[in-house]
Amino acid sequence: MDHSTAPGAKHRAAALLAALVASVGMCAGDLLAGSRPFGSRTRDVNDLGNQYVPLHAHLWDLLHGRADGGLLVNWQSGYGSSFLPDLGTYLSSPFAPLVALFPRDRIDLAVYVITVLKIACAAAAMAWLLPALRPGRWWAAGLLGASYALCGWTLAAADYNPMWLDGLIALPLLCLAGEWALAGRRRVPGVLLVALAWSADFYTAYMATLGAGLVLLVRLLITRPPRRRAIAGAGRALLTAVLGMGLAAPLVAVVYFGTRHAYPGRLAEFHPVPAENLLARLLPATYDYGSPALYVGTTALLLALALPFHRAVPARVRAGWTGLVLAVALSLQWAPTSLAWHAFAVPQGSSYRQAFVLCGLLVIAAWHALSYGPPGLPALGAASALLALTAAAANRTDLVHAHTWAVVPLAAAGALTGLVLLRRTGGRGRLAALAVLVLLGAQTGESAATAAVASGLRLKHLDDYAPWGERQRLQSTAIARADGWPRYRTEPGREQTVANDPLAVGGQGAAYYSSLTSDVLSRTLTALGGGWTSGGRAVQSLDNAVTDVLFSVGARVHSPPDPHRTRLPADTAAPAVTRRDVPPLVTVRADPDRAAFGPSPYRNQELLLGSRVYTVPRVAVGAADGTPVPGRRVGSGPALTGATITARCPAGTQVYLAAPHFSGTARLAGGTGTALFHFAHGRALAAMEPLGRAPASGRIRIDLVPDRPGRVPPGAVGCLDTARLDTAAARLKATGATSVTVSDGTVRARLPAGSRGLAVVAAPRIAGWRCAAGDGPARPARQYHGLIAVPLDGTETTLTCTFHPPGLRLGTAVGLASLAALLLLTAAGAVRRRRAPAPAPTTPPAPRGRVTAAP
Repeated sequence: MDHSTAPGAKHRAAALLAALVASVGMCAGDLLAGSRPFGSRTRDVNDLGNQYVPLHAHLWDLLHGRADGGLLVNWQSGYGSSFLPDLGTYLSSPFAPLVALFPRDRIDLAVYVITVLKIACAAAAMAWLLPALRPGRWWAAGLLGASYALCGWTLAAADYNPMWLDGLIALPLLCLAGEWALAGRRRVPGVLLVALAWSADFYTAYMATLGAGLVLLVRLLITRPPRRRAIAGAGRALLTAVLGMGLAAPLVAVVYFGTRHAYPGRLAEFHPVPAENLLARLLPATYDYGSPALYVGTTALLLALALPFHRAVPARVRAGWTGLVLAVALSLQWAPTSLAWHAFAVPQGSSYRQAFVLCGLLVIAAWHALSYGPPGLPALGAASALLALTAAAANRTDLVHAHTWAVVPLAAAGALTGLVLLRRTGGRGRLAALAVLVLLGAQTGESAATAAVASGLRLKHLDDYAPWGERQRLQSTAIARADGWPRYRTEPGREQTVANDPLAVGGQGAAYYSSLTSDVLSRTLTALGGGWTSGGRAVQSLDNAVTDVLFSVGARVHSPPDPHRTRLPADTAAPAVTRRDVPPLVTVRADPDRAAFGPSPYRNQELLLGSRVYTVPRVAVGAADGTPVPGRRVGSGPALTGATITARCPAGTQVYLAAPHFSGTARLAGGTGTALFHFAHGRALAAMEPLGRAPASGRIRIDLVPDRPGRVPPGAVGCLDTARLDTAAARLKATGATSVTVSDGTVRARLPAGSRGLAVVAAPRIAGWRCAAGDGPARPARQYHGLIAVPLDGTETTLTCTFHPPGLRLGTAVGLASLAALLLLTAAGAVRRRRAPAPAPTTPPAPRGRVTAAP
């Protein structure tokens, strides 16, 4: 069965089988779970809905020429954010551009198809690698390739973090590049594989590179080549890695410097899980967000457990691969090595993102157990005993459920039946074919069940979001009709569906969620009364008339609350759009106030505006029975279930409440709406909210209903005089730019003659902006309370600001140097081979006059 095809055909057959089984297993799991596109359940949990789907939607817009901005600057998010770091972090996979082939309103389907394709490619890559490590049966390589691609890490963590799946593909490819380096061949393809892996997702590529290095080390220890050959092979592998990473440097350097300028977010600590939890995750149909998902299929697990007892396998091979698996498993549980696995930055979220490397090593160990022939009954008996002990330990955790015990016995019975049949038939005949089918069926079935369990339990533990639907279509239509960029911004609104609404539905808003959200954006908007989630990296829209003037928001969309989050009946009414006459994107401050921001968001807004427009009264906070609340603390003590804020505002002024550390609802007595505040210590900060107009008496009462303990600051209430604001806006418009053009990373403005003071661009002063006034040289832009600023002396009538992503020049230089080194090494190798003497003939020439028959 295995010797009827050429080695190249065997590799292709194994890769195709692995890709097919992995794709079927993944889709079958979603079908069982009733998840989209096979059911009505949303797949958009956590960052998949909040970040990755909207970012792929923005990529769709870029590829179709419909985005505001380009590769350098994303003008739709965060009032202007650097896009190249986001591209390198989330969208640089070679699969990402496939979104362009789908309709815009099917972006969720596009991301799903890309996810399945990546999983299939990871299966094919591992199936191609395994025979390169040691010859074996093609169907076994296909089976174990699928086991790797459908590992627990994929099904529980990576299928909703699609960029991580590029690391799943990278691990076997980097191991293959290491094999080529050891053999001293295919240097250029090896370097290109490394470059591709690091460009697609440098984060998981880093982990995969460490894993591939460990595989290479074990290979050297097992084969024990002469010292000179071992050093030469290791040197070639190191050179391949360095050159490949160098070629990827233009993207990697930009991402690195983007993280340097990003908001730091929450500080996390590593806490290892109990050993029994780690063992439980080896079993199918278990789920837990905080533990490493190490499931690789019962067949692969039994083979890996049988390897130490498989007498047909040389002792050095058994010791080498078993020792590596144990060492990596222990490294997952020790804080220093966990930190090293995660590029010396404690992750915010799962602490076991490197688990796919251990899954790959388990599969490689299983391959070595099977490639020497199926294990005998003693080895399978020992493996079964270890599996039973693992199940007993898992039973003491809360990670296993009734469906776990329904799957484990069936999977174990299928795996043992298939392996015993293979052993008895010697891998030949109809029974051997039946054994292979049993193993493939068991692998596909238990993986589908594991995927379904993970999909269902994720929805109970993580936030989920609605896929693209009628709500987003109505929002997108309203935004497109109101759009006037760059004359003014159109804000998608405070009533967001996901944290990256501007990328999903259009417009140019404040909302922005990324691991690379700039520190200056987050701190500036927070000082102005903005809110955030995800530890400060998911900046929210701010519904405030003053900040609309400051950031040239001329149109604002107001949508009904998202029914998917509130569980309220869907409101099919079209979103409302309010308009405001605002200054242009570039304004001039003749006498800028350089005082630092203070604790009051109202005074900070006035500082940036240059005019007094608020009255900030003294407030009194009382419990429901009227007794004062000590320290203005609500949600506990006498204000456990409710509280009131009383103050006096000028009649007719717009009342705002800024209570960043309050969580619950607030309602102005006599008003028509209820504002929602969300605060969670270290994770979320509540945004300032408008509550309505002050009555003629000036006495206002705000009723609070807290949902957790919080605090109301002393200057929580702001009373906005809209007439004064209109006057201030008219003044800024009269002295502002007469025309503004924006193209990707360039802003050009024409200024009134005689403009003095500071030209202020209504965009955060993120690192990389350089500006030139008039014919002057371009210099790094200054900062005015977090915004781009350029000094004016009265002679300039034009302003040009260009954006250069930090790290791009350095990365490009490193990339060009790596390319030059690769070309030189390739040319030198070609010259050396050409000058090498021809090998001596292996047979003496036939005597003249005689003809030697061909063999």
